[in-house]
Amino acid sequence: MKRALSLMGMLFATVLTGTQAASATEYPLPPPDSHLIGENITYTVPNDGRPLEAIAADYQIGLLGMLEANPGTDPFLPKPGSVLTIPTQMLLPDTKREGIVVNLAELRLYYYPKGENKVIVYPIGIGQTGMHTPLQVTSVSQKIPNPTWTPTANIRKRYQAKGVTLPAVIPAGPDNPMGLFAMRLAMGHGEYLIHGTNANFGIGMRVSSGCIRLRPKDIEALFNMVPRGTRVQIINDPVKISVEPDGKRYVEVHQPLSRTESDDPQTMPITLSKTEKTFVEDTQTDRAMFDSAVVRRSGMPVLVSLGQNPSEVSMTPVAPQEANKGLFKGAPISAVN
Repeated sequence: MKRALSLMGMLFATVLTGTQAASATEYPLPPPDSHLIGENITYTVPNDGRPLEAIAADYQIGLLGMLEANPGTDPFLPKPGSVLTIPTQMLLPDTKREGIVVNLAELRLYYYPKGENKVIVYPIGIGQTGMHTPLQVTSVSQKIPNPTWTPTANIRKRYQAKGVTLPAVIPAGPDNPMGLFAMRLAMGHGEYLIHGTNANFGIGMRVSSGCIRLRPKDIEALFNMVPRGTRVQIINDPVKISVEPDGKRYVEVHQPLSRTESDDPQTMPITLSKTEKTFVEDTQTDRAMFDSAVVRRSGMPVLVSLGQNPSEVSMTPVAPQEANKGLFKGAPISAVN
């Protein structure tokens, strides 16, 4: 599915009309021994002709996250009257709750503002197959408002192979694929960035050359909050588990990142870590429910406590929110985009 959708980008570019995200999804931090946050909600599709990406943007969800939660939904024209699950319940990654945490497998970025008891979650676009973002702990080395884009030699070759000759520098502005804000990461040769985009269809998909993309309003908000030097941890965990303080056991499974164009993320084997194997082999875990969650790969927490049926999640209809824009001036950068 991820591979197929990466080929649909150009089509979405003609369907969308500048959809921008609403306010960021903020959650109060649970206690250190808890990972479960949020509640899922439902959305009844109106007869307004909007694509699934536009609906996803209203609720701060990536496109593939919506498709994981609602398999079989037409991404171009969801059926009017159908009820979609908006997957706004999740498990926090099992990482240090500091700075920025990027989980490539779930196409999400978590930001833990210093001194505040909350986490802010953003959907992201990441590197295409074969163009992975390195997994490591790094930091924000530079903040660049309104960047220009200097394509790398490899990017030029790829575009040239498609018959497209890129200019030496793409100026800042609405046509710049870097968007209006960029934060350089202190790894590699400075070619990896967290930045905006001029094509919202790529959020929640694998479309970049290794950089991490956010919707325009999201990168503006994150850019204004994140200080230079902020810790950034990049992980790739398709499976997240939690034993909550009340004893309930949850697993959240996402489609793993494909390694080749022939991989099917819905059926690719998932290798469990030692901690995950211990979790599933525990006598309090319902192995059948766990295995079912791994097969389903819904991207949502599933209750897998032995002797308990999966609990009904509160589903509250919420109206879409509107977006706004911001403009800044800045400096040139070269990046993998």
